[in-house]
Amino acid sequence: MSKKVLKLGIPTGSLQKATIELFDKAGFGIANSDRSFHPRIDDDEISIIMLRAQEMSRYVAGGELDAGLTGYDWIMENKSKVVEVAELAYSKATSEPARWVLAVPEESKVKKPADLQGCVVATELVKVTEKYFADKKIDVKVEFSWGSTEVKARLVDAIVELTETGTSIAANNLRIIDTVITSTTRLIANKESWQDKFKREKIENIAILLNAAIEARSKVGLKMNIKKDSLKDVLKILPAEKSPTISSLADEKYIAIEVIIDEKIERTLVPALKRAGASGIITYPLNKVIH
Repeated sequence: MSKKVLKLGIPTGSLQKATIELFDKAGFGIANSDRSFHPRIDDDEISIIMLRAQEMSRYVAGGELDAGLTGYDWIMENKSKVVEVAELAYSKATSEPARWVLAVPEESKVKKPADLQGCVVATELVKVTEKYFADKKIDVKVEFSWGSTEVKARLVDAIVELTETGTSIAANNLRIIDTVITSTTRLIANKESWQDKFKREKIENIAILLNAAIEARSKVGLKMNIKKDSLKDVLKILPAEKSPTISSLADEKYIAIEVIIDEKIERTLVPALKRAGASGIITYPLNKVIH
């Protein structure tokens, strides 16, 4: 009997580096990802194939892959019938959702989508864009763009382009007039594979670990020692996921506290804890946080 293996698609291109780093933090070591379309992973029950995010959902829906990571935008563009296992809040630059925006040159007279009636719009996301205008009952011609769509903004009337921060849009002297679709990365599964006990458990395990790694990105662990009579004062200023872990020390007058906090509040929280009587304060990075 052949060994069971999950065929998993990892996106190439802009998401590739962030995805490999996320898997590493989740506990999966992936080697040769920059030189091979079939990189090695340190799990004998997973076989990886590198594919463009744009076509990932088609191969998952068709059964060539059991599961894969891609954007919600491309699932909608391909109209793929897949199981959306998990939403993963990460992208190439930030943890914020990416947006496909409708943009025009700064000098354009177009102020709102309706002003594009009878015009030409260029984009890589053709079907989603066509539906966007159809839903608004605006008649436009949507042309496929092979990339570098910002450059074409002055060759057509408008573009629909992907942005995370808006930097590229602004750099090309373009003006956003609407958001066509908001997208995050999704872990998706083939419908038949999802019914297989082994594959479903494997996919669910990956989802749990990836989300745990994402959650850990913005948090740190915090340890400290305090006098027992300072506990109430410390708890008043100490946020906690649920409640802090409190442990006894050899010196009965002191206790140890451990808690997980948002990294962004660490710099204000630590001095406040020091003033409240905490000592031996240690902060440390986290690999995974599982709720």
